[in-house]
Amino acid sequence: MPRTIWSGAISFGLVTVPINVVSATEDHSIHFHQYHLEDMGRIRTRKVCEIEDREVGQAEIGKGYELTKTQVIPISDEELRDLPLPTAKAIEIEAFVPLESVDPIRIAEGYYLQPAGQVAAKPYKLLRQALERSSKVAVAKYAWSGRERLGLLRVRGDAIVLHAMRWPDEIRDPTELLPPPVEVSEGEIEGALALMESMTREDLQGEEFRDAYTEAVAKIIESKREDRPLPEAPEPKEQGQVLDLMAALQESVRKAQASRGETGDASADVHDLEPKKTPAAKKSTKKTPAKTTTATGESKKTTAARKTAKKTAARRPRSA
Repeated sequence: MPRTIWSGAISFGLVTVPINVVSATEDHSIHFHQYHLEDMGRIRTRKVCEIEDREVGQAEIGKGYELTKTQVIPISDEELRDLPLPTAKAIEIEAFVPLESVDPIRIAEGYYLQPAGQVAAKPYKLLRQALERSSKVAVAKYAWSGRERLGLLRVRGDAIVLHAMRWPDEIRDPTELLPPPVEVSEGEIEGALALMESMTREDLQGEEFRDAYTEAVAKIIESKREDRPLPEAPEPKEQGQVLDLMAALQESVRKAQASRGETGDASADVHDLEPKKTPAAKKSTKKTPAKTTTATGESKKTTAARKTAKKTAARRPRSA
């Protein structure tokens, strides 16, 4: 059973839903400690008071805000919990918006909201079904760990999930990171779309979505424990400079098709880099009937024209 991180209520107009907040994710990565390489003694971080020059325990440690080097304002956990904010004890829903209107860069870690007791069951289900039917998400404010935060509530199965959100001024402007202006042809865009189509799938289940790094670290630990040779590292892929973008797209489509057991000509999906013809140009390029030739090598049209000329000459009246 996951540990409760925070308890309070969702405030939805005049509706209140008592909830417990638990983490929605688990950390399965392998963690390391620091050791002294000479004798493998554990290296620990000790908290020392700079004035008394001695180690202090957790019970002696509190928070404080440094006004100057010589003046610090102490702030207790109780004072932070009792802040004069409506969000100190509740998740206050401020608005409902379409999910696509929220920039994903603002969405952070997720938490499950658990109804706190039988009294919360009905309003919890009411809010969940309303969110699901409206296809919207709720944007809310709440206060945790000494600061007010912005959050996003959405439906996941039968549960309501709270995602922490970053404030607008916490998102950096990427303008200075953008590449210099370049031109991308329509053919290259179509090639990229063909590659995306060949890599499209319905879910994120499969071997390529497992944590290979953690598995590799576990193999190293097991090999060293049993005094066996370490697993060999795979040969790194060559990362040459891409000179022909269209050729790279065609090769990528071919590899994506092969990895999924599909066969086909990648060049049929990724067209050559030819400019698209405009409608006006299409009208001027109508197909002309193919010429058929006689045994002498002349076309039927040429032969008919000569016969007509002979008949006309025969009909002219002779001069007196």
